[in-house]
Formats: sequence, C-alpha cells, structure tokens
Amino acid sequence: MSAKIAALTARINADEPGGENTNGVWTYEGSMPFADFGAAALDADVPQVHRFKLTNGLRLLLLVDHSAPTFSYFTWFRVGSRHEKCGKSGLAHLFEHLMFNETENYAAGEFDRKLEENGAESNAATWLDWTYYYESLPKDRLALAVKLESERMRHLVLREPQVASEKDVVANERRMRVDNDVEGSANETLYKLAFQEHPYQWPTIGWMQDIENFTVDDCTSFYKTFYAPNNATIVVVGDVHERDVLKKIRADYGKIQSSILPEEDTTPEPLQQGVRELVLEKPTASAKVLLGYHGPALGDASHATLSVLNEVLFGGRAARMYRALVIDNEFCTDLRGWVSTFKDPGLYEMYFTARPGVAIDDILTVADGELAKVRESLVTEDELVRAKARLELGLFQSLETMSGKAEQIGFYDTVLGDPTAAFRRLEAYRRATAGELRTAARRYFTLDARTIIRVVPDAKANKTGKESAA
Repeated sequence: MSAKIAALTARINADEPGGENTNGVWTYEGSMPFADFGAAALDADVPQVHRFKLTNGLRLLLLVDHSAPTFSYFTWFRVGSRHEKCGKSGLAHLFEHLMFNETENYAAGEFDRKLEENGAESNAATWLDWTYYYESLPKDRLALAVKLESERMRHLVLREPQVASEKDVVANERRMRVDNDVEGSANETLYKLAFQEHPYQWPTIGWMQDIENFTVDDCTSFYKTFYAPNNATIVVVGDVHERDVLKKIRADYGKIQSSILPEEDTTPEPLQQGVRELVLEKPTASAKVLLGYHGPALGDASHATLSVLNEVLFGGRAARMYRALVIDNEFCTDLRGWVSTFKDPGLYEMYFTARPGVAIDDILTVADGELAKVRESLVTEDELVRAKARLELGLFQSLETMSGKAEQIGFYDTVLGDPTAAFRRLEAYRRATAGELRTAARRYFTLDARTIIRVVPDAKANKTGKESAA
C-alpha cells in the first residue's frame, strides 16, 4: 500500500511540477495502521492513515473508509488558549466564532447556508492546546468542503463591525456559561488557583476584560500568524479516493502562504507547595466541592495508568467513589473524576455535589478515605478488568462514525504527534497492573499539594429567592 500511495503522489506532482507560481508539491510521509495493533498484525488489509505534506507546510492525514457514502473533513490548527499572551486571553476562542463569518468571496451567513443546502453537519471547538473545524458531507461534496475551508483560511474579513459583533456574542456566552453558571465559575476558579505560571491558568473563553478590549489589529495579527497552512493539519476520513483528495487540496491550498510561527514560550508550572483553597458563595441549593491534583501530560507513560485508576474510582455505579458517597453514606447526588488530556501536565479533577444538608467536610473525609485505600492497597482483579473494559468500550464507541475517527486522528496527532495514538493508549490500558495503579495513586494523590474549591449556597441569594417565591 505504501508503495502505491507514494507512486500516486509522484504522479500528481508530475501533473504540475512544483515551482514559485504553482500549487507546490506533495511529500508522502508514510502510512500507519489505524486499528488495534494486535488485529493489525493479523490482517494485511487493515485501514491505513496516509500522511502527506505540501510545500507550504500544510499537513494531510487521510483514511479511506468505504463503509458509508459520506466523509468528514477536519481542519486542526495547532493553537489554543495556551498560545495566547497575558491580557489577550480568549482570542483563540473568538476566532472559532469569527471563522463562520464573512470572507472576501462569501457574505456573512453564506458559509453556513451552503453547508446546510448540501446536507452537512458542521461545528468547531477550541481548547487549551488546539482548535478545529469540521464538516461531514455526502461523498460527492468533497470539492465544496475543500473550497470553503481554504477560503476561510486565507480570505477571512476582519473589520470593526465583524469583530465587534462576535465580541458581543462571546461576552454573552461567557456570562451564560461562566459568570452565571455555578459549575462553570467553579471550574474556572479551580484552574486559576491551581496554575500560577503556566497559561493553563486562564480560561479558553477568556477573561471578560480581555474580550471587551480586543481590537481588529489583535485579530488580524493572530489570524496571519496562526491560521496558516504550516500551522494546520487537514484530516479526511470517509468514502473518498486518494487521488481526488490530493488534487483538490493541492489546487485550493497550494498557493496559500505559510507564516512565521513564534517559538513556544511556555513557563512550566512549578511544584505546588501546600494546599490552595477558596470558598465561593453561589446561588445554588446544594454545596459542591472541586478537587484538583496536579496530573501527568497526555504523553506521559503514567497517564493511561491514572485513567484506569479513575475508572476504578469514578467509572459508573460500581465505582468506589459512587458506592461510598452515593450509595453507602448518601452524601452526594453527583460526582465524577477526569484526568485532563493536555499536551503539558494538567489536573486530575474531582467534582462532588452534596445532598441538601450534607457538609463538604463530610464528603472530603469519605473521598480522602477512598484515595488512601488505593494508595495503600491493590485494587481487585474484578475492578481492574471492569475499568479496562469501560475504557476500551469508550474508545471503540468514539470510532463508530467518520467524524469520530477523524476527531481521534486529529486530536492525537495535534497533541502527541501520532495520529494512531488512540490504539497505543488501548494497549497501555491493557498492560496496566494493580501495582502500577497503586504507584500512580501514591505519586499523584498528594493531599498537601492539592487545590480545593468549596461552593456553598449564598444565603442572601437563597433568602431572596424564597421570599420572591412566597
């Protein structure tokens, strides 16, 4: 297969030799099996992710899948809130909105209208390490996706009316999802308190003052720097042909100029010394508590192990925390844990909602007791098997659709540089032992270096609410 794709790439380049006034040339960078590696070793026909790169730096990851007459087209930009500067938080997220606006060749609203007319499903997302845009379309609409995405990569209109309008939209989104949302506000506070140096401390949506102060020049500079082909990876998965994809992308993207990308300038987060704790009074009927333990980067060998342990603690009704806090003691109505999947070390977040009348300290006593147990003793074989099965099921469910496959490929390529890393993590889950889970618990569950956010009912707000209801 690799020889066949390499030959195809050479033929397409020969159609129009690369030069200063042409669309450049493709470089074929090899293929990787997109499957469980045990199965890949047994099946010569396992699907392959083909990797290509254009002269201007644009990368392409292509997985041909004829199981349904559709395809998904993702554009991943290697820019997120971590790449912003202090005082300019939220720019990456603002662009998620601006990119659906006016371009030089399409009026405002026309981009979405064309996609809707052609039966597309489309969306975008921004986070700490990345931003992506995607469309899922019928198989014969590939040219439309290429045309629209290449258009907004190089011809986005950034003038005062467009920027001001989207700033208002984002400001309202912040009010709804953070300022007026108990959980959103608490989570933002957790990261602000847990990180003192690393840019993970500021929220992806941005601080309100920064959002209100963005200028057209800020947006133009950000766009010219980060929305360039050498900072982007296109992921195409679906019922397509390699030749069509290579030719169409080369024709529409080949002349887009690369940019000068700034060198990474991130300050590593120093070791946390002591507990950091804050109390938030919010208009909520039930108290809540968030815990943040500094955890590993996604690429760290211990990340998969800690993810298995998280399933033992929080994965479903049979999990330890659920049994202890919801069933046995009836202290909580809701709880969950999550090991952040960031490029740099992030947080192991734990979230608990108390039943009315239950004190936060009572919840912490039980939760800390469960953490002590996994630091001191081995989890059972049944727990280990169940946790691994849940993680494996979750992975394969995420790969049931074209867009799911494309998202997994793009995410792991952007964060880890490996488009098939999902299956390497699966192997890591399977290898994890009870002893390794205990070691991970001892390494990361450091009670004297954690962050605690206590959310308590605002007595004044609750009293006002009761009086109004009366």
